[in-house]
Amino acid sequence: MSLDGIVTRAIVHELQQTIGARIHKIYQPTDHDLLLHMRVAGKNRKLLLSANPTYPRIHFTEQTFSNPPEPPMFCMLMRKNCEGGIIERVEQVGMERVVHMQIRQRDELGDESVKTLVVELTGRHSNVILLDPSATTIIDGIHHVTPAISSYRIVMPGFVYTAPPEQHKSNPLTVSESQFRSLWNNESDTQENEQAQESEQTRVNMTGSKWLVQHMSGISPRLAEEIVFRSGLAREESLTTESNIQSLWNAFAGLMNEIREHHYMPTLVEDDHGKTYFSAVSLTHISGIASTFESMSDCIEAFYGNKAERDMIKQRVGDLTRFLQQERTKNTKKLEKLSETLHEARDADRHRIMGELLFTSLHTISKGDKEVDLLNFYDENGATITIPLDPLLSPSDNAQRYFKKYNKAKNSIAVVQEQMEAAQEENRYFETLLLQLSEANVQDAQEIREELVEQGYLRDRNRKGKRKKKDSRPTLHCFTSSEGIPIYVGKNNLQNEYVSNRLGKPNDTWLHTKDIPGSHVVIRSEQYGDTTLEEAAQLAAYFSQAKNSSQVPVDYTLIRHVRKPNGAKPGFVIYERQKTLFITPDSKRIDQMPVTMKSGG
Repeated sequence: MSLDGIVTRAIVHELQQTIGARIHKIYQPTDHDLLLHMRVAGKNRKLLLSANPTYPRIHFTEQTFSNPPEPPMFCMLMRKNCEGGIIERVEQVGMERVVHMQIRQRDELGDESVKTLVVELTGRHSNVILLDPSATTIIDGIHHVTPAISSYRIVMPGFVYTAPPEQHKSNPLTVSESQFRSLWNNESDTQENEQAQESEQTRVNMTGSKWLVQHMSGISPRLAEEIVFRSGLAREESLTTESNIQSLWNAFAGLMNEIREHHYMPTLVEDDHGKTYFSAVSLTHISGIASTFESMSDCIEAFYGNKAERDMIKQRVGDLTRFLQQERTKNTKKLEKLSETLHEARDADRHRIMGELLFTSLHTISKGDKEVDLLNFYDENGATITIPLDPLLSPSDNAQRYFKKYNKAKNSIAVVQEQMEAAQEENRYFETLLLQLSEANVQDAQEIREELVEQGYLRDRNRKGKRKKKDSRPTLHCFTSSEGIPIYVGKNNLQNEYVSNRLGKPNDTWLHTKDIPGSHVVIRSEQYGDTTLEEAAQLAAYFSQAKNSSQVPVDYTLIRHVRKPNGAKPGFVIYERQKTLFITPDSKRIDQMPVTMKSGG
């Protein structure tokens, strides 16, 4: 992984500017992430501590997070023990991916204590652990590790804190040239002869990058490959000569001198195969597009972006997406069958004609006949028609049988058409929800799940828990136009209905893509310029199913002309007196528009 001990050192160097900063607020937006709000160097900063098993990291962030309605237990514990506290010390444990933050706080009785916050960025075992003033006993951890999971290292309140197992590698910042050579030359001296011969053969065939990773703490395979590249050795070249070892040492020592003096160059590289890497130093051995950043935090945030949130959403709503797709497929098959039934029903007049022809010709038909050829006087050309008969029925009953088929088919047309309209409307509803899920954050996805529960599509998982208040206000995305006008965008049906039916005033302007699933957009002002209208239309087109299309039709009208029909699905409205703009969505313009999260406007 890109996050190694060197990157951690660069991050800790940045975090040391937080020494003396006061923690104002603490949030826990997800099960893995903790967010510390503080004022650093005259600016409000947010520090993200993530124990995500796939994306563990610690860095300053400008990203906006959605918090759960009620803070988790660990968040409340952190607020009790650390909120209002002063950061006194930030340090890295050796060259490991472990960071200790000491926080001094005065409790409600006025007593001061210093607690240690341990951030372990160790892959799937990552954790954020709060220790008591002795720094030996665990107050709590964001992830619990019970004795059933690990007997060596338990992370539970009241247990003694045990650091992650040591890797017994050398610190690359303190190793000397003699120690470097000794590690190479004496690797197998303490082994038996047979084992020593095997080790010697392995050592001779070992490349420089593999040897560095095995013996130097905090060096990732990617950084080791960079050192080998700077040494002039081939990537797969074995360290078989004295000159090879000397070249490797020179490159290694030069890079470690830069790191020791905190001369970093945070770099993000996308190689020719589209894979992206980040590092605290320049990665000259990778061919591709490289970007450099002023800080390691900026580099890490650019790399991760919203990967962790998107993965969490996929994990949490994967079953929800599959459910909607399955229901849509069922409706599609149902529509095919209904279409066949409708086609047959529309042939009802043929049954009526056959019945009338039989009635006029009863004297020519006998019971037991299997068919009869009659002159079709409804045909302009006077053609003959062959009518199948049931030999067990009388001629009169055969005629009645065709009239019954006619009446049944005639009556079924209205029912089938009604069922087809309902299935088509339901599929449009599912398409809208699938679109909303593709752009949803964690909170948006939860609101969509609650909507499906209310509509009777899903069972309520929290039937015994507290029900959400009907008048609760959703968190909305509020963009600001170039003219300073607020523009609200609904990201799901709950938000759409709130934006259109409760937030907007009668003379505010409402926008939506024409006949295309998308967000409801409201300009919260009676007076605005063409620029604001065009930017609002950009938002409506971008947050729709046609975001990748050009010349997308966007209707706009006053909210007074928008209403929801009785019994309609959530988010469905009808409107009138609209005008239409044609917009080509521009993601760069959307990204440049200031956006804030507001609770119900």
